[in-house]
Amino acid sequence: MRKDIHPDYSDTTIKCACGSEIQVGATKPDIKIEICSQCHPFFTGKQKLVDTAGRIERFRKKYAKYQDKEKSA
Repeated sequence: MRKDIHPDYSDTTIKCACGSEIQVGATKPDIKIEICSQCHPFFTGKQKLVDTAGRIERFRKKYAKYQDKEKSA
C-alpha cells in the first residue's frame, strides 16, 4: 500500500440541529446535519399532518374562473 495518499481517519462528532450529538469515526473533523434518527418523524413516530382540505379549497378558488369558462363553452 502506498504511503501518504489516504486521508486522516479520526474520531469526530456529528451534531444535529435538534442538539443530538453522535461520536463516529470519519475523515472530516466536524459534521453538522439537519435531521437525525432522534428527531426524524419515521424514527420518532410523530407525523406532521398536512392540511389537505385547505390546500384543495385554495386550489379550487384559484382556478374557479377557468372552470367557469369551460362550463359556459
